Amino acid sequence: MRLCRKSSAWVKVGRDLLKAGEVGGKSKPGDGVVSMFGKSAFAATAAALTILLSNVLIADAQPVRRVLKGNLVLEGIPDTPPALRERLRMYQAVRGSELMDFAPDGRGILITTRFGETSQLHRVDEPGGVRRQITFYDEPVTTAEYRPTTKRRAGHTILMQRDTRGNEVYQLYLVDEKSGDISRLSDGQSQNSNAVFSHDGAYVAWTSVAPDSSRSRILVAEVGKKEAPEKVLEEDGTWVASAFSSDDGELVVVKEVSAAESQIWRIDLDAGTKTQLDPSPAKILRQQPRFSNDGRYLFYISDENSEFRRLIRYDLRRGRKDVFTGNLPWDIEHFELSPDGRTLAFVINDNGASQLDVWDIRRGRKLGGPKLPPGEIENLKFSPDSRNLGFTLNGTTGRDVFVWDVRRRRLTQWTNSEVGGLDRSAFVAPKQISYPTFDEDERGRRMIPAYLYEPTGDGPFPVLIYLHGGPESQFRPNFSAFIQYLVLELKIAVLAPNVRGSTGYGKAYVELDNGKKRTDAVKDIGAAIDWIGKQRELNAQRIGLYGGSYGGYLTYATMIDYGNKVAAGISASGISNFVTFLTNISGYRRDQRRPEYGDERDPQMRNYLDKISPLTNASRIKKPLLIIAGANDPRVPASEAEQMLRAVRANGADAWYLLARNEGNGFQRKSNRDAENAAIAAFLKLKLLGQRLQ
Repeated sequence: MRLCRKSSAWVKVGRDLLKAGEVGGKSKPGDGVVSMFGKSAFAATAAALTILLSNVLIADAQPVRRVLKGNLVLEGIPDTPPALRERLRMYQAVRGSELMDFAPDGRGILITTRFGETSQLHRVDEPGGVRRQITFYDEPVTTAEYRPTTKRRAGHTILMQRDTRGNEVYQLYLVDEKSGDISRLSDGQSQNSNAVFSHDGAYVAWTSVAPDSSRSRILVAEVGKKEAPEKVLEEDGTWVASAFSSDDGELVVVKEVSAAESQIWRIDLDAGTKTQLDPSPAKILRQQPRFSNDGRYLFYISDENSEFRRLIRYDLRRGRKDVFTGNLPWDIEHFELSPDGRTLAFVINDNGASQLDVWDIRRGRKLGGPKLPPGEIENLKFSPDSRNLGFTLNGTTGRDVFVWDVRRRRLTQWTNSEVGGLDRSAFVAPKQISYPTFDEDERGRRMIPAYLYEPTGDGPFPVLIYLHGGPESQFRPNFSAFIQYLVLELKIAVLAPNVRGSTGYGKAYVELDNGKKRTDAVKDIGAAIDWIGKQRELNAQRIGLYGGSYGGYLTYATMIDYGNKVAAGISASGISNFVTFLTNISGYRRDQRRPEYGDERDPQMRNYLDKISPLTNASRIKKPLLIIAGANDPRVPASEAEQMLRAVRANGADAWYLLARNEGNGFQRKSNRDAENAAIAAFLKLKLLGQRLQ
């Protein structure tokens, strides 16, 4: 449709006004028309005028079909053809299981799995046994554990955590497994998380943050009592309850300064005082502290004096520490102490794939762990008798619960993921690869680690570059039914790079994208595009992008800087403007994000953030774009998607939009995920593959 010249002209007027007011240009306050209004009032007026006139242009240029389907809002998204929908159905029926805890009687395990819309609590009493459902909520249960038992009290109380409509305002509940009675432990208004029981099960400690606050409170409540919880700490920043001491007289907590820095503090619960463990002026990461059974040592993970995260044992009497795991060239990401204090298990992140190791602490002897296929190990838990170690393995063929018999060295699979009638043997495992980028490190040209899923048959294959969020995160070789659908059904290769800023490759690598180095991560994606162009089996003429959260920003930015080399992009909960993002996110996250992205309150940094933001450069996006958002997202507010959608459509680009009004950062409900996957599949068939929908 021909654009209205008058509408286009008026939008240009609004943009020129913004430039004159230094919102997007270099003029100083007091120049020309700005002095008539004042800087802030002028900027707000000009911005509003631009958006208003942009909407006029959108309406004139591209009438968009808007459809409401329950809690979903769809714009520009076509109906899913029956054939596509039926084939997708098999992949959408896939479900896995996640270990929560061992039953206190040692006769079963507590897991979460989905048999309806969301993941709920179930109990399994034997390997491969029937799953008995315990909770029946519309909202997913995110964490759960049994209350420790005593000789006087049987263990049938479960402490669980869930939120509402994806808002991450988590509440804590006590569930009586036998009667089904449920009582809320938290206040129902603040965000509550990281709950831990005292060893005798009499008390629970957790972190509570009031709505839109940047202050943390550590609360301690006596289980079963009506008295209000006791506040043992209230401080600015993010503080996390971690563990009680062996005599339950002390609570160890972590102050999370940023993704690269955290401190350990000890709270004397009787005296009400707190003391920092081994203070240091250096920026050090210390996390997951746990007391030894005799109270002499504190175990924790740290990158102190190391490029990687190691397991440290700190002698509380002598103030000495030793590296328990040696100098491994990979991160230790989780560990667990057995209830009897004799055994320690830890997980090594080897280029994204997990390795499990078990040690006899008293003898200082390695017991070894099971040999596992590539995947990510989650939720380590020892059984109450310390004989068995349970965990979730999110591998390349599914997500299931396993139990390792420490003494007999025997591995047992307790759950079997349903894969929707699909053939597991046909699933494609990713290959580890690396490709050169634009700069150098101490070894020469810097290499970017990545995983590549390749279809079978003759290429060259279209490519979808999959960009993880975070950015302090990592793509792991775990199971994704939808990636399998793309590779097996649509014959799309999936390349998942861990660009600079990703975790798992050393702390220097994590910080390579901080502050004013943000666009260097985008250059890493440009290097991936160049690498694709040199691979015979890959089609450099059909490259698409998909990213969630921070990965959504990378999608936008890559479409701006390398738009002539990509065919289409998908951004789910993507950051479109760093200034509005930092201004509008929930208060408890704002201070943690500033060390990563920069402090928008500093004028120079604010100008830089505005300059590199996708919203500022949206006029350069010419290729088709699918934007996805959750209305209740506290991490990347839905307003980030909406303002980008307006800007891209004003530019005349083809933009689809999917909003879930009952979701947050990532869709949790099956029906919403199904709709999201159908939209992505249709988008890729039309815009990346150039195929008709049928």
